[in-house]
Amino acid sequence: MAGLKKIVASFRLRRLARRHTGTVINFPFDLLRTRNIMVCLPADQKELTMIKQFLPEISRIFADCEIYLLAAPGSQVYGIFPRKGYRIMTPSSDHLSWSGLAKKSYINALKKNKYDLILDLNLNPNQFVQSVLLSFPEAVRIGGSSSLGHPYYNFEIRSKFLRDEKNIYKSIIEMIGQFRTETPARPDKNHN
Repeated sequence: MAGLKKIVASFRLRRLARRHTGTVINFPFDLLRTRNIMVCLPADQKELTMIKQFLPEISRIFADCEIYLLAAPGSQVYGIFPRKGYRIMTPSSDHLSWSGLAKKSYINALKKNKYDLILDLNLNPNQFVQSVLLSFPEAVRIGGSSSLGHPYYNFEIRSKFLRDEKNIYKSIIEMIGQFRTETPARPDKNHN
């Protein structure tokens, strides 16, 4: 049954990807305008423990933003992640379709937060997260260099580390931090 669910989810994702209409992203300047950020967490406990170490850095980079952590369905994040300072969203089985993708009602609830940036920290494709990414074409969607690419992400960060998850996460977060802190002010188009 799990194999059939995965096949149905893959079919639905391909259909959503074909209908996906992206918007023009002015990178890196759109990173400076972010106010609401969704960080998509992986389901694996080992990776969650590694990501916890980088939460202070994410908070520092996006100090003026509201940060939401989206846990993978069924993951146990409350024992690992601090509740103070973060809004942790843990989708339940009611938020999932039969195939494991996010239901439209759940996506609509997420859209109320008006995310400017979605940071996917899944190093392996996650069909639930893929359905969420395709539902926010207007947001800057950043992920590590993987097999997803466009239309799921409109910016991918490649790391020189191939199998060292901790350093992959570190390089992704450091790159975003550099874009946020070292981006010069946008030149005024009306000024000569």
